[in-house]
This record gives sequence, structure tokens and C-alpha cells, in this order.
Amino acid sequence: MAFQSDTDRSRSAAVIGGGPAGLMAAEALVRGGARVDLYDAMPSVGRKFLLAGKGGLNLTHAEPTEAFLSRYGERRTQIEPLLGAFGPEALREWALGLGVETFIGTSGRVFPVEKKAAPLLRAWLHRLRAEGVSFHMRHGWRGWDESGALRFATPQGEQLVHADAVVLALGGGSRARLGSDGAWVPLLAQRGVSVAALRPTNCGFDIGWSEHLRTRFAGHPVKPVVASFTDAAGTEFRKQGEFVVTLSGIEGGLIYALSASLRDEIEANVTAVIQLDLAPGWELQRLTDELSRPRGSRSLSSHLQSRVGIKGVKAGLLREVLSAQEFADPVKLAAAIKALPLRLIAPRPLDEAISSAGGVVFEALDRRLMIRDLPGVFCAGEMLDWEAPTGGYLLTACFASGRAAGQGVLAWLEVGAKGK
Repeated sequence: MAFQSDTDRSRSAAVIGGGPAGLMAAEALVRGGARVDLYDAMPSVGRKFLLAGKGGLNLTHAEPTEAFLSRYGERRTQIEPLLGAFGPEALREWALGLGVETFIGTSGRVFPVEKKAAPLLRAWLHRLRAEGVSFHMRHGWRGWDESGALRFATPQGEQLVHADAVVLALGGGSRARLGSDGAWVPLLAQRGVSVAALRPTNCGFDIGWSEHLRTRFAGHPVKPVVASFTDAAGTEFRKQGEFVVTLSGIEGGLIYALSASLRDEIEANVTAVIQLDLAPGWELQRLTDELSRPRGSRSLSSHLQSRVGIKGVKAGLLREVLSAQEFADPVKLAAAIKALPLRLIAPRPLDEAISSAGGVVFEALDRRLMIRDLPGVFCAGEMLDWEAPTGGYLLTACFASGRAAGQGVLAWLEVGAKGK
């Protein structure tokens, strides 16, 4: 590449956004010899990354390549080459280079041995600063001025910055308090860049519970359970896991895994219905036989618990959906236990979601992630138009796209340097 000398950093690159994608772009750029300045609107970088690691940083996933790539749905074609250059194994090796060992959990998810995000982030920032990256906090990007300079709102007033190339890694629209507020959307739209509307994904859904269920069971986990859903095209989604009842509906890992399809179904048909198997491993006939046994003086709730082990929040869900007559009918009750319908009426707001779908469409970018109509401006991370479930897939693609954008800048600057 053109920038191999540590003493000759004649070309400058601005990275806007200090999440995993932006930091990885900065790493690729500074190691390629560019002079790198990273800007972020928040007081410190990596805030959403740190939140993701609060319960144990799920860095990536160790499942087979084909299964891993399938998680990116309609955008697999665009994400696949990024992961081919920097996929799960490369990410684990990179973490090890920072002194962070990883392990594969029983679910195939990959975690740092300490299960925390902070040690990795601290080591990474220390290395980036040592390699020459300059950080500028509390710099909110406000687009360009008439001369093409980058505009930043800072505590000292507006500042203008000129750079030879720019990587935008501004995140999506979820968790605005952590910096991902989607404020960049109109700035790019004004420049004619095609941006798909930001929508929630890996999110919870509203149902509209009765007051009894809401006050009695909000916060209760439902497990084990199998959720299934069939979309308008007849495609069935089925997954086992757990979720949590909320004041307004449901959320949690099992629901997040289905959230993209459920969201699309609601957008198309107003509601979406999922079926819950509250007794995985039980055959319908066995359930019917057990519930048909005489209950004597026991209440229906006691009978349900003693015969098939259904109690608490699961029993509450059954009562929420079934009439008193249906609940008392062993055949109908057994059928509901194996396929309890829940009608979802809306996804939770974008700002509550773990991540967002939508963003700069890949058709507006070249293969190096440069915006075709804005030469020298590259995009990376969640602000691109793709989505994936939780489980390490989000982070892996953010790292990979940041690296690709940084290398894309180096290639573009090299071409420019040769032309002078």
C-alpha cells in the first residue's frame, strides 16, 4: 500500500463514530500509514459496545460457515465477502493479539474468558493511541459545509475539519443515549444517498395484556418454550429458548431471533401470530391423557401443575388466551399448551431495540464500501442496510465492515496519490 512509513503520514482520514466498526476502520487506516483522527459525539467511545458486554460479551459465534452466513438473510451476498476477509476465527485471533483469550460456550457463542467488554476495549484503545490514532470526543457530526469540510458541533462551538477521506461509522438508530440516534440519515439523504428507513430489530413486541397478567407476571421468564411462526409466504420459523413477559408484551432472546420476520409480518398485515409450545418434549396425546384424569377436589390450577408441571407464568398465559370453558376442557387445554397463539400488535420503539435494520443501501456503495456519489466517503457498521440476530453476528459484521472500509480508504488514497 502507499502508507507504510510511520514517519510519512501525508494523507489524512477522518473516522466518525467510535463503535467497533469505527475503531476497526481506524486500526486498518493507521496501520496502512494514514494520519487518522477519530471523532465521536459522546464523551467516550464504545458505549454501546460496553453495554452489549454488560451481561457477558458475545463477541462472535463458532457455528459452521454456512449456518453463520445464513444469519444475514437478504444481505448475505454483501456481507459474505466482508466475513471472508475477517470472519469469526480472525476476530478471535485479533482479540488474542490484545491479550484477550476467548472460549466457545455450550451454545456455540464465543466470549472473552473474563466475559467482559471493558478489558478488551481498554487494551484496544491503548494500542490505537500508541499507533497514532487521535481521538476527539464530544464532536457531533453535522454534515459538510460549502467547501466540503466536515462540520462538528463541539462544546467550543462549530469546528470545521478537512480530510482526504472519511469513514462514517455512526451506528443505527437504537439506543440514542449511547450515541446511535440516526441523526445522520437526513445529512446523507440531502446529498442524494439512498438510505432505507431505520426499523427496530432484535426487539420486543407489544401484545396488550390484561391488567391481571401485566401486574402479576411482568418480568417473569418463560422457559423452556418453543416458538413458531409462519409468514405470509408460508415459510415456518421454529426455535426453542426463553423469553420474558413485559408490561406491554414480550421480549428476550427467543423473540429477538424471530423479530425481523415478526416485524415484517406486522408491517404487511397489522398483526403477527406466534404459536408457543409450553411443554416441549410432551406429546399432545400424553398431555390430553394426563389432563383428563380425575382431579377430585383439586383446583384446575393444582391439577394442571401436578399432572403436567404447568404453573406460574405459563398457567397465566393459558388463562390469558383461553376462556374459562376452554381452560376446563382437557382436550382444548392440551392443544393450547402445545400451540398457544399470541397476537403481536407492534414492535417496541426503535430506541429500545438492541439494533436497527435499514441504513445506507449497498447498491449506493462500491465494493470497497465507498458511496458512489460521494467519492472518498466510506460507510461501515450498523449504519449499513443489513440486520442479523444476536449471538455474535452483529458484532462480527461490524468489525468486518469497519476493517473493509478502512482498507477501502487506503486503496482509494493510493490511487489518488499515484495520480498526482
